[in-house]
Amino acid sequence: MHILGIETSCDETGVAIYDSNTNEIISEEIFSQAPKHSLYGGVVPELASRDQVTKLLPLVSMTLQESGISHNEIDGIAFTKGPGLSGSLLVGATFARCLSLGWSKPCIGVHHMEAHLLVNLLEKKPPSFPFLTLLVSGGHSLLINALGICNYIVLGQTRDDAVGEAFDKVAKLLGLSYPGGPEIEKVAKFGNPNAFALPRPMVNKNHLDFSFSGLKTAVLYTVKKEKKPININFISDLAASFQEAIAETLILKSKKALLETGLKQLVIGGGVAANQYIRERLQESLDDTEIFSPNLERCTDNGAMVAVAGYHRLKHSPITEDFIEVKPRWDLSEL
Repeated sequence: MHILGIETSCDETGVAIYDSNTNEIISEEIFSQAPKHSLYGGVVPELASRDQVTKLLPLVSMTLQESGISHNEIDGIAFTKGPGLSGSLLVGATFARCLSLGWSKPCIGVHHMEAHLLVNLLEKKPPSFPFLTLLVSGGHSLLINALGICNYIVLGQTRDDAVGEAFDKVAKLLGLSYPGGPEIEKVAKFGNPNAFALPRPMVNKNHLDFSFSGLKTAVLYTVKKEKKPININFISDLAASFQEAIAETLILKSKKALLETGLKQLVIGGGVAANQYIRERLQESLDDTEIFSPNLERCTDNGAMVAVAGYHRLKHSPITEDFIEVKPRWDLSEL
């Protein structure tokens, strides 16, 4: 089967075609709006959806042309149904439904976080169900017991700021540009991760939920105490200490989840999973666990993950979305 995937949950516009026979993405295009939104220090929802309206058709045309197949050879269309920004989700859902009607192809909406989870099935050595999943992005921090396709138990989630959101806010406090995650990772390379004693939120609690607002506040107070102007050494040390606090929190929560579930595989995904320091810390700290992570370009939002998730959903339940519906808030356990 050839599945066209369309991702428009936030500010990225991603399109890809998945070939289930070879388990490969045969063509892919993505357009990032990060430079546009960096002017405002974060994503402006209306600007994001307006830009996606103009980018989707050219991206689909380019993806088809690069794949070497025609639209007649597309067997199904998948789009991100939620969660995400309502305007952006509607753009992708409307476009996908129009293609579905024009091409007479089945169309299905997929869960954004399930797509992040299943993109690891593209790897040469994919995980096998059941496995523990750690999804960390700008809007989500989740620990999930993945029992099978459409069968997930959410073990823990953030109670306030998500990991990626905390990275963005701390980057702003340090005078770094948006998006904050890559910027903090860059400057943290030159800092001491033990320079500042920052909290590891909720690691001693008897649950698996996350909280990062207190860690962000601790960084704020540390910046306020420092003499102005703050120098690059201070920024590097604080960035490294913050990054280490995040990494250790994720490690401790993942260890607890692995112990409680008895699982031996950990799948990581989401934009924050592209952080090389966090990847390495997880690997060295969970050396008795088999860890799976996608290629760096597949950590951030992309059409490939939607196409893969769409294939598995259509294979299990080939039902076309007959009306346009999006779910800006959508719990993964509802699948």
